[in-house]
Amino acid sequence: MKDKEKKGTPAEMLTEADKAEAILKKYDMESDKMEYTGFMAKFVTALAIAFSVFQLYTATFGVLDAQLQRAVHLGFGLSLVYLLYPTRKSWSRHKLHPFDLLLAILGAAAPAYIVIEYQSLVLRAGLTSGLDLYIGLLGLLLVIEAARRVVGIPMVCVVLAFLAYAFLGPYMPGVLAHRGLTVSQLVGHLFYTTEGIFGIPLGVSSTFIFLFILFGAYLESTGLGKFFIDLANSIAGWASGGPAKVAVLSSGLMGTVSGSSVANVVGTGSLTIPMMKKLGYHKNFAGAVEAAASTGGQLMPPVMGAAAFLMAEFVGVPYIDIVKAAIIPAFLYFVGVWLGVHFEAKRTNLKGIPRDQLPKIWTILRDRGHLALPLIIIVYLLVSGYTPMRAALVAIVLAILCSALRKSTRMKPMQVVEGLENGAKNVLGVLVACAAAGIIIGVVTKTGVGLKLASGLIELSGGLLLPTMFFTMITAILLGMGVPTTANYVITSTIAAPALVQMGVPVLAAHMFVFYFGIIADVTPPVALAAYAGSGISGGNPLWTGVNASKLAIAAFIIPYMFVLSPTLLMMDATAGGLIVTTVTALIGMVSLSSALIGFLAAACRGWERIVLIVGGLLMISPGLVTDLIGAAMFAAVLTLQLRRSKDADGALAD
Repeated sequence: MKDKEKKGTPAEMLTEADKAEAILKKYDMESDKMEYTGFMAKFVTALAIAFSVFQLYTATFGVLDAQLQRAVHLGFGLSLVYLLYPTRKSWSRHKLHPFDLLLAILGAAAPAYIVIEYQSLVLRAGLTSGLDLYIGLLGLLLVIEAARRVVGIPMVCVVLAFLAYAFLGPYMPGVLAHRGLTVSQLVGHLFYTTEGIFGIPLGVSSTFIFLFILFGAYLESTGLGKFFIDLANSIAGWASGGPAKVAVLSSGLMGTVSGSSVANVVGTGSLTIPMMKKLGYHKNFAGAVEAAASTGGQLMPPVMGAAAFLMAEFVGVPYIDIVKAAIIPAFLYFVGVWLGVHFEAKRTNLKGIPRDQLPKIWTILRDRGHLALPLIIIVYLLVSGYTPMRAALVAIVLAILCSALRKSTRMKPMQVVEGLENGAKNVLGVLVACAAAGIIIGVVTKTGVGLKLASGLIELSGGLLLPTMFFTMITAILLGMGVPTTANYVITSTIAAPALVQMGVPVLAAHMFVFYFGIIADVTPPVALAAYAGSGISGGNPLWTGVNASKLAIAAFIIPYMFVLSPTLLMMDATAGGLIVTTVTALIGMVSLSSALIGFLAAACRGWERIVLIVGGLLMISPGLVTDLIGAAMFAAVLTLQLRRSKDADGALAD
C-alpha cells in the first residue's frame, strides 16, 4: 500500500528524502529491500540481530574453524537475502512470497549441512556421497540466485561462464584446453573445500569486513554524515564554487566509512547537488561532481569498498600496509577532482556561499567533533599493530560511547539494537559477492586457467608492459561496469593482476592497479552507476553526467600507471626525499591535466595551450628527472602566458 501511495503522489509533493530513497533503490540493488510490518518485520529484525551477535561473539572469543565460521556466515546471509529481496521486482515489497520463504529455509539449510556433518566430511576428505552432491549443488544454485538478486545479472553471467569453462575444457582451443571436470568433482571442490565458495573472499567477509561494515552502520547512526557535510561547508563553502568543493570534501570524508559509490552519491548528493545548481553549476556538471567525488570514496582508507581486506589476504601483507599504500593515490585523486571543480568555477565565475550563511567550524567541532573520535582511534589502533578485527571491535564500542558524550548525539538503546540490524543487512551485498567470487576462484584453481589467461594477455601485448597495463585496465573497467567493487577486484586480481606480476610489477602495485580501474567503472560511460544516480538527483542527462564525471576523475585513469611505474607512491621502498619529489611533480601534473580538460588555468585556455598542458602533465606524471623538467617547463610557459593575458585583460577593464 505504501508503494502505491508514493506512486500516486505528485512529484512536487515528494520530500527530498523520498526522492533520494527512490534513486538509491533504482541504481543500487542492495537498497531495494522488502518493507515488512508485523510479525515478519520482527522476525527479520531478530534474524539480523542474531547474525550480528554471532559475528561479535566469535570476533571477541575466537572464530570457529574456517569452514564452520564461513558456513554459519553464509547461512545467515542467504536466508536474509531471500527474505529481503523478492524473486521478481514486480512482487510486493510488503508480503513474503511462499517461494522466497522456501528458498530462505534452503539457504540456511545448505550451509547448515556442513556444520552438522563437519566431522564426517573431514574424515571423507573430499569424497562426496550422493547426499553431499545434492546438497552442494543446491548450495551453488542458491549462491548464484542470491547474486542475481543482490549483485546483478553481469556477475551471474561471469560465474556461469566460468562454470561452463570447467565442463567444456576438452573442447576449448589452444592453451585454454583442459581435461574437464565432472559435476561431482566440481561440486566437491566448490562447496566442500576452502578453495571455492568458502574460500578467502568469504573468509574475509566473515571476519574483517562484517565488523567494519557494522562499525560504519554505528557511525551513520551517530549522525557522522551530517557532521562531515557541515564541516566541509564551513571549510570550503565560501570559496569559488563552494558547494561543489563541499561535495568533494564531504564525499571524501564519508568514503572513509562508506564502501558504496551509489549510496555515497545519494547520501551527500541529496544536499550538495541542489546547492550546486542554485549557485549556477549546470545540472550535468553538478551530478558529475558528486559522482566523481563519491566514487573516490571507495579509494579512501580505511574501508576502501571492503576490497582492502581481500587485498591484504591475497597479497599476503598486513592490512595497515594496504592502508598506507592507498593514502597518496587517494589524496592525488581528490586533488584532481577538487582542481577540476575549481577551474570550472573560475571559468564560469561562480562564487561561493557568503560566510555569514555558513556554520562556524569551531561550533561544529565543539558540538559534534567527538563523533569522529572512533574513526581517528581505529586508524591509530591499526597503525599500532592491532589486528583489524580487534581494532574494529574497539571502534564499535567507542562509536556507541562517544555518541553519549553529548545529549544531542547520544544513541538510545533502540538505536544500538538497530545498529546491529543495519550492520547485518548492509553486509549482504558484499557477502553474496564474495561467495559468488569464490566460485570463480575455485574454477580458476581447479583448471589453472588464471596463469593461462595471464600468459595470453602478455602475448597479446607483445611482452611489453604498457600495452599489458592497457589491456588489464580495459578488462577491469568492463567487469566493473556490472560487478560490484569487491567481486570485481576478486576477478581481476585472479585473472589480470598475474599478468602484471609476470612482467615484473610488484604484487601490491599490480593488485592496486586492477582495484583502481574496477572502481572507476562507476563513472565511465555508458554504464556509470554513480553518474546515473547523480543525474537522477540533478535532473541532468546520465550520459553527459558520466562524461563530465570521467573528466573530473581523470586522475584515477592516470594514477595507477604512475604507481606501477613508480611504486614510491605506494610507499614501497620510499625515501622521504623521493616521496616528496614524486608527489609534488604528480600534483603539478594533476593541475596541468585538470586545467586542460576544463579549459581554464589562470585564464581561458586556447586550443594549443590545452594540448601543451596535456603533454606537460603526462610528462610530469611519468617518473624521471628529464620528463619532469620538460613537463614543468611546458606548464610554466602556459601559466606565464595566461597570467600576462589575464593581467592585460584586467588592465583594459580598469581603463
